[in-house]
Amino acid sequence: MMKQRSFCTSLWQCYFEYSTPKILVIRSFKVGTLNRFTQALVIAYIIGYVCVLKKGYQDTDTVLSSVTTKVKGIALTNTSDLGLRIWDVADYVIPPQEENSFFVLTNLIITLNQTQSRCPESNSTGFYCTSDRDCRVGLRDTRGNGVQTGKCVNYSADVKTCEVWAWCPLEMDAEPPVPPMLGDAENFTVLIKNSIRYPKFNFNKRNILPHVNTSYLEHCVFNRITDPDCPIFRLKDMVTEAEEDFQTMAVHGGVMGVQISWECNLDMPSSWCVPKYTFRRLDNKDPVNNVAPGYNFRFAKYYKNGDNQETRTLIKGFGIRFDVMVFGQAGKFNIVPTLVNIGAGLALLGLVTVVCDWIVLTCMTKKNLYMEQKYSYVDDFQLLSSETP
Repeated sequence: MMKQRSFCTSLWQCYFEYSTPKILVIRSFKVGTLNRFTQALVIAYIIGYVCVLKKGYQDTDTVLSSVTTKVKGIALTNTSDLGLRIWDVADYVIPPQEENSFFVLTNLIITLNQTQSRCPESNSTGFYCTSDRDCRVGLRDTRGNGVQTGKCVNYSADVKTCEVWAWCPLEMDAEPPVPPMLGDAENFTVLIKNSIRYPKFNFNKRNILPHVNTSYLEHCVFNRITDPDCPIFRLKDMVTEAEEDFQTMAVHGGVMGVQISWECNLDMPSSWCVPKYTFRRLDNKDPVNNVAPGYNFRFAKYYKNGDNQETRTLIKGFGIRFDVMVFGQAGKFNIVPTLVNIGAGLALLGLVTVVCDWIVLTCMTKKNLYMEQKYSYVDDFQLLSSETP
């Protein structure tokens, strides 16, 4: 019964305990040096990292962006199939407009005068045969070029394949030409127009800066030293900055990234907020894992011949797709993040005392003396009981 009463009394007294800090001044070279050094580190972190580097006194917003492009240039080719031919922007930019990207044709394999008729299936599809029994009427296969008619016909003097109803003659199965047919595309230029907005700060700007006028825009080409503000880029220069060779990349095609960075400190003049351009190749160019390299697709141009029969020219186009990616963040002074970061800094300064106390209690030779002076215990319940007659 007495033990139960004692336990209840201890629990009651523990509930009504109150701890208050006690200031104890220690004159010690080691402890004082440690204290000031730790405080200096915390202050350097708050001022240097939080305020200066990370601009903790600012509110931030992410960029909203729109991009349009316009490619210009002329290429000249002279081939046995096409003869002497001029290629302008309507020929090599496919499609004319894309969202935040553009494609430039650099190489092609052309199959002329295709009509819908019957012809032997390509030997690369694996549909070999020795008789009509090896072919199935109406068979469609994703590896094939058409619908089988059920006949086995001569593909060459010593090879037979199943006949198909398709666009004949079938596409030539060949490697793209080297050097690329449209190697002159390296001298094409593209005007990239980029408008950005930070809605939180009601701030708008575009990469055609205020000092850029029409006469300058007609003659400038981007150069990091002489013309860093020009929004017109030569394709070869962009590929070269990505540490690639344009003529090599143009054979099989590829994907390039145009990165526009808008990092703006809106506490400074708006003229300081300017875009920074970087370029890099995005598709895989691993020499070991080189299956299906580059970038290509097929398209056709349709005609009617003199007999009113539909014909087409099939083009397997290789080229470079340029993806324009816009990144950015703007910051401007705001009292709320400033007070939050100041409060966090003061809390870190409070931890300095905890760290120094721990070191003194565990490492100093006079730690017992320090503990006696630092901590004391006053039991008001015992005082009251001793004063009771």
